[in-house]
Amino acid sequence: MQVIGFCRFSYPAEGGFQVEHDDAAARAAYLYAPERIEARFRQFETICLPGIAAQTDPDFLFLVLVGEAMPAPLRARLERLLAPVPQARIVARPPGPHRQVCQEVINDARDMRAPCLMFRHDDDDAVAVTFVERLRAAAADCAALTRAHRLVGFDWNRGWVARPTAEGIRAEPSVTPYWGVAQAAAVQPGVRLTLMNFAHNRINRFMPTVTFTHEEMYVRGHNDHNDSRQKAHVAPVALPLLDAAGEAEFRARFAIDADRVRAVFGQP
Repeated sequence: MQVIGFCRFSYPAEGGFQVEHDDAAARAAYLYAPERIEARFRQFETICLPGIAAQTDPDFLFLVLVGEAMPAPLRARLERLLAPVPQARIVARPPGPHRQVCQEVINDARDMRAPCLMFRHDDDDAVAVTFVERLRAAAADCAALTRAHRLVGFDWNRGWVARPTAEGIRAEPSVTPYWGVAQAAAVQPGVRLTLMNFAHNRINRFMPTVTFTHEEMYVRGHNDHNDSRQKAHVAPVALPLLDAAGEAEFRARFAIDADRVRAVFGQP
């Protein structure tokens, strides 16, 4: 079965952000501001990509949506990061309605005659290296359910919230349902709706969902540039620094290397 992962990398969509902007130009200026985009690149390199590149089941497509107006040096930097990941494909689009553009990009990459498994992924989050393997197994286990419904959601709700720093990785365990990371859907042939047509915390209102809690499957990235942290009165989150055992677990489960995190985030 085809598996498609979908990631937006600072795409200036119309809608889709909790932070509002007057127009597409203002949004692009916010997204590509040097301090912000540097932080996104560092998290993308050290947190997001390692687990994608190390999947135990490599048979999937990883779409990375960017804006057509992304500055050339940023686009070149993104291409260099993704070059070692054969599953990755950069897709550039002009600004447009968030859900519509995401739907079109995913469906353009699909074989609409066949069922599809799709997962959403933010550029500062991570999934376990077994995620695609577990997703295929979940779909097989729920075959009767996926045959009976146009869409069926899958949600792994146990993982970590983590902040990469020059000191290492600050993190603590989390069990949070429908958080939008390690979340997927099985979609029947011919159905044009995608997982990105639904708010991640509300998919259970629109489709049957299956939740897994028995293993840690995600790292939810925490940083000052999270869209959800740009509103007023958002309280800071204090995260403890991982010890050597925690760093070893992150390396084994998510392919996240704390030494690489220290090197990248220790740069000016």
